[in-house]
Amino acid sequence: MSVVLKEVLAANEVYAASFGDKAQLSAPPKRQFAILTCMDARLDPAQYAGLREGDAHVIRNAGGRASEDAIRSLVFSYKLLGTREWFVIHHTDCGLQFVTGEIMGDLLSKSLEKAVYDGQGWRDVGTTPGSPEGRYINWLTIHEPDACLVEDVQRIRHHPLVPRWIPIYGYFYDVKSGRLIELPEASEAGRAS
Repeated sequence: MSVVLKEVLAANEVYAASFGDKAQLSAPPKRQFAILTCMDARLDPAQYAGLREGDAHVIRNAGGRASEDAIRSLVFSYKLLGTREWFVIHHTDCGLQFVTGEIMGDLLSKSLEKAVYDGQGWRDVGTTPGSPEGRYINWLTIHEPDACLVEDVQRIRHHPLVPRWIPIYGYFYDVKSGRLIELPEASEAGRAS
């Protein structure tokens, strides 16, 4: 058993021992909102948005991008579980700014081992075989942070399964200060009508 697995299971034992009233939480989020944000380990939506268990849906992926699966989750969130407002929260210093889909595909074609960033760019140092399959995935990298946030809000706003009455807000989380900073163009693009 790995050290990480042992730590996770030990932490879960402590958590479960004081679970108490959390067993009574309902599936619909109490505060009726959802957040789409990045999987970056520096972001803790519960902390930066003041969430407690049961308050909101939090959907995470690389970059906090409006992928088909993220939109699928948002549609479930409102249609079956009653969310009424959505936040798309990207962040400063996102790793997806330093890679392109082409680079990702090339790295994976060479090796499936971890690549390294040397300050100039990504390079593969693996010795095992790779796969060309990485060239067929839309990696949704971030070419320009402001434009990508607006694009994601617009993609959600114009999706045929998203009702016009749901406001969609566009924010950046600043990894140096912990602050949420609105991108007005993104929030305007997500305005409810």
